[in-house]
Amino acid sequence: MTKIQQPRRTNPYPWTWEIPLAVAIGVVFALILGVHVGRAVANWFSGTSLLFPDGGALLTSWPAVLGGDSTAGLSDPPPNAASPGALWAWLVVVETAVLAGITVAIVWGLRRWGPSRLHGMADPTEAEELLGLTRLRRHAHIVRPDLYPATQRRGR
Repeated sequence: MTKIQQPRRTNPYPWTWEIPLAVAIGVVFALILGVHVGRAVANWFSGTSLLFPDGGALLTSWPAVLGGDSTAGLSDPPPNAASPGALWAWLVVVETAVLAGITVAIVWGLRRWGPSRLHGMADPTEAEELLGLTRLRRHAHIVRPDLYPATQRRGR
């Protein structure tokens, strides 16, 4: 069974709530990680190293970071942490980049697997196999028997 006809001959399990839930959890997790990356960049520009919270504080410290505390969740808070204004500015920059990446990923996913995708389209190797020059030259005696007689072919 070729790749083109496989979706027509199989009855796949219908999509239910699992895939949208996984996408939503991934988006929320990416936004939370963006908060911590924005805080790390803000602290880095204020003169400290790139500091990230421990695993346990990763999901519990982001509300305090959004509140303006650039040392929330860090095991060793730096003495010269970023000011709330600088923290919020870097949070806006990083979260905008995260949202742009999420938007690109969702658009790509919908074009690839969404309801408006093209069904039954051949990939480039299949198109070359069926319509390409290799097949045309191999079957030239059938396409143009006046130019390429069958007697030239071995075994005929």
